[in-house]
Amino acid sequence: GFSVSTYDVTSRSIYLRWPKFSGASSYRVTATAVNTVSHSLLAHFSDGILKGTLTSLIPNTIYAIQAEAIDKNGFTLAETQIMQSTAPDIPVIDQAYSKLSSSITVEWKAVPGATGYLLTAQDGDSFIETVVTNSPGTVTGLKPATLYRITVRSINSGGKSQPSPFRKAKTVLAAPVLSVSSPSCESLAVSWKAVYMAAGFSVSLMRSDGLGRMLKENTTNTSLIFTNLDPGTLYTIKAYAWNVNGIPGDDFTYNQRTSPTAPADVEVAFNSGALRAIVSWMPTEGALTYSVTASSGLSKLKCTTSSASCMVPSLQCGSEYYVSVTAYNDAGSSKPTDAVILKTIPCAPMNVSIEEDEPGHLLVSWSSVNFGHHYVVFVKSDDGLEVHCNTSDTQCHFPSDCGFTYFISVFAYNKAGQSPLGDVFNYTTAPCCPGDIRAAVVSGDTLRVTWAPVRGAEMYETRAVGGGGEVLCNDTAAACTLSALRCDTRYDITVHSFSEARGSNTSCASKRVATAPCSPEIKNISKETLSIIRVHWQSNNKEATYIVTARGEAGLWHCTSSGNSCTLINLPCGSAFSVSAIARSPAGQSLPSYSVPLETAPCCPNELIVTEVTQSVTNISWSVGMGAQTYVMTLASPKGQAKCHTLQNYCLLGCITCGTNYTVSLRAISETGLTASCTYQGYSSSACCPSGVKLYRLSNNGIRVYWRASDEAINYNTELHGSKGNFTCTPSSGLSHCDITEIPCGDVYTVVVSPVTDKGLKLTFCPKKIYSVTCSGSSVGMVIYRGKSSAE
Repeated sequence: GFSVSTYDVTSRSIYLRWPKFSGASSYRVTATAVNTVSHSLLAHFSDGILKGTLTSLIPNTIYAIQAEAIDKNGFTLAETQIMQSTAPDIPVIDQAYSKLSSSITVEWKAVPGATGYLLTAQDGDSFIETVVTNSPGTVTGLKPATLYRITVRSINSGGKSQPSPFRKAKTVLAAPVLSVSSPSCESLAVSWKAVYMAAGFSVSLMRSDGLGRMLKENTTNTSLIFTNLDPGTLYTIKAYAWNVNGIPGDDFTYNQRTSPTAPADVEVAFNSGALRAIVSWMPTEGALTYSVTASSGLSKLKCTTSSASCMVPSLQCGSEYYVSVTAYNDAGSSKPTDAVILKTIPCAPMNVSIEEDEPGHLLVSWSSVNFGHHYVVFVKSDDGLEVHCNTSDTQCHFPSDCGFTYFISVFAYNKAGQSPLGDVFNYTTAPCCPGDIRAAVVSGDTLRVTWAPVRGAEMYETRAVGGGGEVLCNDTAAACTLSALRCDTRYDITVHSFSEARGSNTSCASKRVATAPCSPEIKNISKETLSIIRVHWQSNNKEATYIVTARGEAGLWHCTSSGNSCTLINLPCGSAFSVSAIARSPAGQSLPSYSVPLETAPCCPNELIVTEVTQSVTNISWSVGMGAQTYVMTLASPKGQAKCHTLQNYCLLGCITCGTNYTVSLRAISETGLTASCTYQGYSSSACCPSGVKLYRLSNNGIRVYWRASDEAINYNTELHGSKGNFTCTPSSGLSHCDITEIPCGDVYTVVVSPVTDKGLKLTFCPKKIYSVTCSGSSVGMVIYRGKSSAE
């Protein structure tokens, strides 16, 4: 736990410290140079001293330092060792000098083993340090014209040496800070503030592009003026101060341009349409911007630009302007150029009056204006046609036409151009009569009258006279709907045009128009047959053809007549119609009459299917009959009839006699009770099932099935179904028994005997009987009746 450390190192000394060690009464430190032939240095320290210094060491040398804690008997309690290098040797300054007011440069001989050097510049209690790698080195951040004590220390990994013997050095003077202006385009005025410790100043000036000669002035003042310079040219000014010993300080460089000369060759181009002028000139050397001034009385207009032209806007008509140009740069401005006189266009003529001195002629007059040499009057009609007159007088004559609005503009002219547009005046002549009048029949009491719009008309009045009355319609549109008229009546229709400026044109001709026929009224509808309908109406028009239409989901049916009735034929069954009538004449078509409903009898079903359910029950089904709500189905025979009334399209009829021919008829009934009687092909019920079905044993393994036939002409089919097999046989016609020669015994059989229909189908509803066939040895034994099938 005993250790030693260094807290400072110089070229010939190492400063050590260690902690107090328990039981130690003194400490012994030995320093031995490494890789160097030299004696060792030994030092003793008492128990109360925990720091020690080793002196008289060799610079830039690595030492092995051993520290020992010694008890009071002289025995070593603990020891430790470290390696430490001394700093390099102390440098010696050769010279120290200042070239800039903020720094001093120091030169010295290199010291062996030094990896860097610490430069120190001290001014009283303040000092500035800088670390450099080799000589020469510069200390920066100093004050101008100030005396400093300069020292140098060498540095290596072990530490830094003691300071070198100091040298004194003084920083040079600060540079004067220039302020430059250009009183004229050929001079520059240079001034500056006083510089501390300065005895005089040197100022030089030359063109920045290197052309020409350099001017130089020495002075003890703080200002100078350079004259006979080039206008608008960039100059470089350099100045420095010197002290009483003539040593120059920092220099200061400033670039300044002389003010420009006035522009030459000023030209003014006037834009009469926009009342503005484009001013141009030859560019001036060194000018950055230009200002153009246009003066007229107390009014001044300006524009500024960096190019060689500028637009002066918002000039006044009928005015005279004096235009001058001034050049500018960062040094100042030139003198204004000589003024160029600009006369603008005349103002628009005033007091314009328009009158129609006689029909078809307009007179336009106005008052004269300043600077107006001649006048042009433009007259443009609202259809785009334009005419004009050119005169030095103050009035013009123009032709005119009805229904036109004329727009009149008067312009004055001089050498500068055309005056601005003044007020645009308009004059409207009386409107023309409407033409191309057309009347379209909307209904018996309404006419839609249209006409071609006419020039100048702001409103139209339509008048219809006829049938002992008069109807008026006023509208701004070129159309009018005349209502509340009498149907099948002739009217005289006249259309007058109006304008607010000139009133009405009442000399327009009338046109005779007839209204549409009156609507017929259906009186009744008679049904001559199921598909032939006759419609009757009341005829209430002088000349008209009537068209009757039956409209329904099935389609449209029409009939036409000039009388008071017509016939609709081939109407489909089971359909509902709405029947209406219209009247048609050369004047147009009437509104339809009120509709009358019509219903035709329902349709007979197209398909009918008869299915026997049992020997006495038959199911009959049919397709849906259009328009039918209920059906009555009847089967009739000499032995009786079966009948049912149903909402469905099928019926289950009982009490049917087997082997009987029936007549099939059906009545389809609509929701309103209309009935259609339908007949179909006759129906024959199937043969009756046989009775007395029994089984008898034959020799060996045979079985005979016996029954009582209902008709000897009927063929029968016999089926036996058992767990050991199924057997069938069909006897010859006229026989009432059938033999099955090979049948397994010891099984229970279900026996069914059914008539066979003409189509070769067997009936499925005949009764089933159950027999048990026992075995006697390997042959059929007893045949025992077990009863009917449970399905029965």
